[in-house]
Amino acid sequence: MKQIIFILFCATILIGCQQKPDNSAQEAFEKNSQTVLANLEGWQNENIDYSMYSKDFIMLETGVGAEKDSLTLDEVIANDKRMWEYYDFKLLTSPPVLLPGVNPDTKKPDGSVRHYSTWEITLPATDSTEAKSGQLKLYESFDFDADGKILYQQVYGDFGGLMMKLHHIDEDKGDMAEMEE
Repeated sequence: MKQIIFILFCATILIGCQQKPDNSAQEAFEKNSQTVLANLEGWQNENIDYSMYSKDFIMLETGVGAEKDSLTLDEVIANDKRMWEYYDFKLLTSPPVLLPGVNPDTKKPDGSVRHYSTWEITLPATDSTEAKSGQLKLYESFDFDADGKILYQQVYGDFGGLMMKLHHIDEDKGDMAEMEE
């Protein structure tokens, strides 16, 4: 009987002395995922709450031939307004599958959020043209600061191909075929 009590005592000590797992990256990912979902919803509804962005925010410029490598928040806000003036956006992958990101140096989860999504972008009809739509598959990632605000964002997709489709650009000529008609 003493041996059983001793074994139970030792097992209790071993179990009690084990370190609790660090769930902070998972908890940050879950919290930051809500911010990303709000961001995507805001984009679709043309009313992003830019207070979700850090004052030190940077967006990587991923376009071919870009004049500079990144954009500030003020530049992103101006670009968003221009895009909303000309196009309508609908998230087709709803809700999008959000994936946890990793720190590029340590390769360990860090609370960042990535997603793949498909959007329908529409160039609305005018008095002389019909509406045109195209689907765009995107990969997007968001990194966050210690306060849970978006610090770094990057998005990849074939925006050039989409513009060619919506604006009927003749790829061989490099100009707008509709302007020649």
